[in-house]
Amino acid sequence: MVSTTPRIFYLLQTAHSALFRAADRRLKDEFGISSTQLAVLFVLRGNDGLPISEIADRLRLRKSSLSGLIDRMTISGLVRRVTSSHDRRVQCIHIEDAGLNIAKEAAGLVQGINARLLAEYSKSEQEVIGRFLFQTAEKADQLLTLTTRESSK
Repeated sequence: MVSTTPRIFYLLQTAHSALFRAADRRLKDEFGISSTQLAVLFVLRGNDGLPISEIADRLRLRKSSLSGLIDRMTISGLVRRVTSSHDRRVQCIHIEDAGLNIAKEAAGLVQGINARLLAEYSKSEQEVIGRFLFQTAEKADQLLTLTTRESSK
């Protein structure tokens, strides 16, 4: 019997890849940054001076991956590292004026993308989509932890 259930895991992966590949091209052309760099700027725009570990947690990235990205953003003058006054082992990341300007300019672009992504859906469908994506992100580890019985199927 063939399943009629949508292949959600596959669809999420292909949608993510296509969407962020296109976003990276657009952001590179307009601002010279990647979508991940923009996400860092958005986090810092509202919470300047966060430790790298906190930014990584908020963006669900590995700290090791984010560290190299922060290095590149520092070289580009978008952010700066400052040693924490409370713990010299901790590097806090501060947004520079150039990064803040990009974040402000790109906010309108992202709002437009969000509007276009949801344009074909009713308000109630948009709420379901939002709830689905939020719950998927919040429960990702739990969703992928298979019980012995599930893994043997």
